[in-house]
Amino acid sequence: MTFKSPQKRVLHVRFYKAIIVAFLLFFNTVIGQGFNGYYNAADGLTGNTLKAQLHNLIKGHTEYSYTSSSTDVWDMLKETDNDPNNPNNVILIYSGRSVNAAQEYNNGSGWNREHVWAKSRGDFGTAIGPGTDAHHLRPADISVNSTRSNRSFDDCTVCVNVIDNGVDTGSKYDSSVFTFEPRYAVKGDVARMLFYMAVRYDGENGEPNLELNENLPNNTDKSPFHGKLSTLLAWHLADPVDDWERHRNEVIFTNFQHNRNPFIDYPTLADYIWGAKTTQVWEQSSTLAVADNTKLNFSIYPNPATDRLLINTPSSTSKYIGIYDVIGKQVYLKKTIESQINISNLKAGMYFVKVQQDGKIDTRKLVVE
Repeated sequence: MTFKSPQKRVLHVRFYKAIIVAFLLFFNTVIGQGFNGYYNAADGLTGNTLKAQLHNLIKGHTEYSYTSSSTDVWDMLKETDNDPNNPNNVILIYSGRSVNAAQEYNNGSGWNREHVWAKSRGDFGTAIGPGTDAHHLRPADISVNSTRSNRSFDDCTVCVNVIDNGVDTGSKYDSSVFTFEPRYAVKGDVARMLFYMAVRYDGENGEPNLELNENLPNNTDKSPFHGKLSTLLAWHLADPVDDWERHRNEVIFTNFQHNRNPFIDYPTLADYIWGAKTTQVWEQSSTLAVADNTKLNFSIYPNPATDRLLINTPSSTSKYIGIYDVIGKQVYLKKTIESQINISNLKAGMYFVKVQQDGKIDTRKLVVE
């Protein structure tokens, strides 16, 4: 174990606490304003009526070309998915790898633009609108993008690891059915991007009418359906909204499209549209977070930490422990019954510890020195 001087330790603690406080003040201000009334018209609605009103709120966004000499999708993704530790890079969705943003395709050796809602599911291609909507477009490794193809999203049963630049990404595809399972850190991100698309595009003005369902179609099916809905709803709960998603949502809203992803701002909306609350009235003042009965009561110690971290949970059953950096990149994942984990390989900085056990989940902030 290595030790810092007391003076340096105090400075590190104050620095990271200042970051946390600043973020919480910003987040609480935004929440307190109800996103400046953006969702007021959806307040008090239910089911399909709620979905239709959300569509009205997010449609008509500012649209950009897929490729252009002016602002296009490449330019948007360089901002929305920028690596805060290296402003010249972007983060790839299915691997978390940071790559040179300037390498746009680059004859197949750079990165490309992944349509998370596969562009063939509705046959919209790269048309302005659904084909260029940054809320579901993400940077990806070209070979990984090809592996994902237009596979539906689901937990794999006969799993094959997806490799990116010689490294196991944590993403998998199924060799028995035509499905893809992204790495744990972005499962919720994927779900919320598809939720957005199913609400944003409903057949108006020549746009496709996109819907989520349980089907697992083959690669030639161009029907405007995507899934697997039940799995996406489970991923949405298991991988809650993080700061990376919130920041990305703000960049798209403020700098480019001027519309928001409602399922990032109000995660429980998904349950009111596709889940168990479709007959219940949605109220934005009471649905900001996952219900308390799904939260795991756990603690971490010490905090700040250096090389070891103790995680105390209410149960002695096995648990999933995930650690993510400030951009949402997974840096640790393990299923264990142990309460102590080794974090000596983590760099100094702020992280988020996510623990899932007995059907409950929650997150704690961690400072590593």
